[in-house]
Amino acid sequence: MDIDVIYILWLRQMRRYYRSGSRVIGTLGQPVLLLLALGYGIGAIYRRAGEGNYLQFLVPGIVTQTVLLSGVFWGIIILQDKRFGFLSEMLVAPVSRLKILLGSALGGATVSILQGIIVFVIAVIFGFRPHNWLEVPPAFLILVLMCLALTSLGAGIASSVEDFQGFQSINNLIVMPAFFLSSALYPLNHIPTFLKVISTINPITYMVDALRTLLANQSHFGLAKDLIVMTVSFIISISFAVYRFNRIQM
Repeated sequence: MDIDVIYILWLRQMRRYYRSGSRVIGTLGQPVLLLLALGYGIGAIYRRAGEGNYLQFLVPGIVTQTVLLSGVFWGIIILQDKRFGFLSEMLVAPVSRLKILLGSALGGATVSILQGIIVFVIAVIFGFRPHNWLEVPPAFLILVLMCLALTSLGAGIASSVEDFQGFQSINNLIVMPAFFLSSALYPLNHIPTFLKVISTINPITYMVDALRTLLANQSHFGLAKDLIVMTVSFIISISFAVYRFNRIQM
């Protein structure tokens, strides 16, 4: 059955993640370092400037960074499957490419969601407190939408290149600039106009803002606008992934 194919491919991704201890440590190491260095280092300066608790402002951005890196870099799995012939075997099987993509992407999204939740728990241990615990479940639903969109983006990029170097180059061109040019690390109220314009057209900014609205009761655009932009980004990412995956040559 088709659902069995999707489940098996999802389970394969989960087992690969579970067995890769170095991957878990490597993915979570950077967010923890940023929480410590920025949350407590710059946080003191932020508080003296009269802007409040920087850790409360920072955590939604760090959670977003975690799922951004994890989601997009999941595309490397597609490249590995290409290299070792597993993808070719799947593509000649009597299963639609959409279901192959869906099963694998759901696995990658699940991993990203788990990592985002782990970082959130670590942040709570470090002193972060949600504005309202009742709004944490809706924030996790926002996290699910984010992970599905970012994983689809990673799948689309991986389907468009033939080697790890090309994938890494595109990621370096897109992922880190998208993070640093969002509102993850700084508020948009007092920044230069050109930087505000770039941040405003950056979809990652709205992902951060949506989480920040629910977790810290701090919003720049409003949750409704955030959800609209995120939904459009999700549709574009899914369409891009399906289009590029269908064009993979065996």
